[in-house]
Amino acid sequence: MQEIEGILAGGCLCGAVRYALRGPALFVSQCCCKDCQKATGTGHTTIIGVHQSQLQIQAGKPKTYLSKGDSGGDVIRHFCGHCGGRLYTSGTLPGEVVMIQAGSLDDPNRFTPESVIYVKHALAWDRFDPTLPRFQGLPDRGRP
Repeated sequence: MQEIEGILAGGCLCGAVRYALRGPALFVSQCCCKDCQKATGTGHTTIIGVHQSQLQIQAGKPKTYLSKGDSGGDVIRHFCGHCGGRLYTSGTLPGEVVMIQAGSLDDPNRFTPESVIYVKHALAWDRFDPTLPRFQGLPDRGRP
């Protein structure tokens, strides 16, 4: 677990939506699922898992888009309705865990990926740190 020292801030591209995070990260993963590929337009996204109580929206109100994940459960993407900047994901499978888009943090370098998930969908040209554990889908713990 990577500790969040103090409060971390983040938000969208235009600044209309701002948030704060408190407490330890549950996980930091690079996700290669098809949903993340379509949502980002690239091979993977880096997500920081936190309990929903650790996330506080400080300004604006994210818009949402609902889709179905591999499990058949809901995947809810939260983003800025003005600039389209991705903020975090919630849904059925993660339950009370939200997955913050690492790039939406004001200082994304505060976290380092600890694993690569959904490698079964990884694109041949995408590259990852060879020392990171890799999982074909979700790790055994039931969360990324």
